[in-house]
Amino acid sequence: MSKYITLGCIVNTHGIKGELRILSNFEKKEEVFKPTFPIYIGEEKQKEILNSYRHHKEFEMITLKNYTNINEVLKYKGKKVYIKKEDLKLKENEFLYEELIGLSVFEQKEKLGIVANIVYNKCNILLYVKSSKNFYVPLNSTFIKNVNLEEQKIEIEGSKGLRI
Repeated sequence: MSKYITLGCIVNTHGIKGELRILSNFEKKEEVFKPTFPIYIGEEKQKEILNSYRHHKEFEMITLKNYTNINEVLKYKGKKVYIKKEDLKLKENEFLYEELIGLSVFEQKEKLGIVANIVYNKCNILLYVKSSKNFYVPLNSTFIKNVNLEEQKIEIEGSKGLRI
């Protein structure tokens, strides 16, 4: 079974020629937003093929193959957009941020909590760790020492100051 990854959400249309405006925090946009890449829209995962792409302000602007009119794409407004993980062709030991949600967080073999969310701020990408005292861990090599998707765990270091 294919694993779907959330790419973003279609927040509106743009112009009259069927362009869609997507709000996305996806970290590998350069690999996804290109002509002929397949995307899946809505809970029913309706497959569509990207026709064109451009970045505009904070939005990813796309058109879909075989759609040339705003009235044809209005049905997608407000829907989430997904991709299949296998379409990305990730390298070995490469992962997507979304895959970290639900992983257990350990420091020196002590379980500290579970990653509940990924938070994007202007300076860092943070893991929100849910535990008896919730805390944030910057997603960088200073704190994150190992990510093991098979064992469903993340090993961190130096988090004492983060856990107040």
